[in-house]
Amino acid sequence: MPDAALTQPPPLPDAPAPAPPVRLQGLPPVVSAGTVVLVLGSFPGAASLRLRQYYAHPQNHFWKILQALWPQHPLPPAGAEGYAARCDWLLARGLGLWDVYESCEREGSLDTSIRNAQVNDFAHLQTVCPQLAAVAHNGGESFKHAPAVLSSFRPPRAAAHDDVLSDQRVGTGSGPGSARSIASHRLPSTSPANASWSFERKLAAWADLMAAHRLL
Repeated sequence: MPDAALTQPPPLPDAPAPAPPVRLQGLPPVVSAGTVVLVLGSFPGAASLRLRQYYAHPQNHFWKILQALWPQHPLPPAGAEGYAARCDWLLARGLGLWDVYESCEREGSLDTSIRNAQVNDFAHLQTVCPQLAAVAHNGGESFKHAPAVLSSFRPPRAAAHDDVLSDQRVGTGSGPGSARSIASHRLPSTSPANASWSFERKLAAWADLMAAHRLL
């Protein structure tokens, strides 16, 4: 009779430990001393990270909306050579760009896949952007952090809400006659994932905000 020990299958090797999730790093802010409205997304999608360009996905409505807002000022073409010119074009209109998250772990490009996110430090924008009047949150994921973003400037003193633009304000002045306020707005996401809003409806909401801050 064979030895039972000799008939046992060899032990299986231990399964390799799963690789740690890759941590993705966001893009630097595109701002200037003339920035009046800061457009704040959540975190760049896969195409934007790969190209190191904000809103690089061809189906994202962001750049298309901006061109529709200022048709008298032709938008520079897309692509590696045109991106720097697009950023200059945007800054000349009084806009700035950034995201709420500095880094995160994520599979794919959807906001719902974001894990272990680190929020950007917004405090220094007060000195970099002395004319900043509003933060325009591009979508709901970004707007989740509206109170924290405002508290980076000054503790909020009032808040108001409506159906399309959910607004909060924070005073930034420190002395008599120096107080001004920064508004926080929620705008419909320009992402192609936001298919429930038509381009025309998104454009109308963005136009209302830009007009409210005298950029149109």
